[in-house]
Amino acid sequence: MIIAYLKENNSDISPIVPSNVTKLLKFLDEVWIESGIGDGSYFRDSDYESVTIKSRKDILSGADIIVQISPDITDQEYNSVKDSAIIIGQYAPFNDAKIGEGLQAKNLNVFSLDMIPRTSLAQSMDVLSSMASIAGYQSILSALQYMPRYMPMMITAAGSIKPSKVLVIGAGVAGLQAIATARRLGAMVEAFDTRAAVKEEVQSLGAKFVEVEGATDDKDAGGYAVEQTEEYKMRQAQLIQEKAIASDIVVTTAQLRGRPAPKLITKETVEAMKSGSVIVDLAASTGGNCAICEDNKVVDHNGVKIIGDSNLANRMPQDASTLYGNNIHNFLKHIVRDGTIDMNSEDEILSKSIISKKS
Repeated sequence: MIIAYLKENNSDISPIVPSNVTKLLKFLDEVWIESGIGDGSYFRDSDYESVTIKSRKDILSGADIIVQISPDITDQEYNSVKDSAIIIGQYAPFNDAKIGEGLQAKNLNVFSLDMIPRTSLAQSMDVLSSMASIAGYQSILSALQYMPRYMPMMITAAGSIKPSKVLVIGAGVAGLQAIATARRLGAMVEAFDTRAAVKEEVQSLGAKFVEVEGATDDKDAGGYAVEQTEEYKMRQAQLIQEKAIASDIVVTTAQLRGRPAPKLITKETVEAMKSGSVIVDLAASTGGNCAICEDNKVVDHNGVKIIGDSNLANRMPQDASTLYGNNIHNFLKHIVRDGTIDMNSEDEILSKSIISKKS
């Protein structure tokens, strides 16, 4: 069985790193890669031992399993894919419900990694969590590039500097990593989340948990926030504004899967914040948690910098590639059994992640 990896055109992250190859060859016959696949993550073609370098055309027509990150295979290229092949990528069907229908019409076997359930069994395959962890770490480092103050308390001969205050909104994977990073750098950190279950995790990292009573907590939401009542939103907005105004850095991570991100930081709140404060909005690609956020831009509003970036993982492409490649390897170990691909529809990981199945 041949597995092949396509070079990513929209990111520096690679779906395979050299250390993956030996492990893949334990249960697969051949590994093919497209030339230059690791250029953006600082891996040379020569670093990939025991692989065959193939053209994109040869990969599409000859591989049994084709792995990509973003789905940039064209309609014409889909027609050249080997009849029994399986394609693996991130298709985000929660943003486009018709994408699965289109692939089904092409009679293809396609798995979307962003649909893997966020369960204990599937943790090692969860690409979203891996990338979110890096984004949370990078959110604090990005904020420091613009903040005109120290992060930790500093005691000098010229006087003492108070530690910076950081507010993290959303204590999922990205939020927890942001908390941990800010605490390591000496900041005073507060965190808000509608899910009471994360309170202990926040506190274990040395942050204060900010709680608004009466939240709807959906344990089946796969780690995502859920829609709240209007009464709750009013109390939430009031508390967030109070905390944001007192903060030097605010990191927002709240996403509603398949829907626009909730607006948690209003224009009025931004205008009430201290000049020199920084907001890092990790939900920028779905509209942002900050009302005046713009995706892939840094907006300066009355001296407050708003960083809109949903792809901070791309700033650490080598480690991001290592985690991504390991996630895919673990997924492949799960679906390849005795040299064949297991299409067991009763398996939760497979049934949730398959978005098109060959008839």
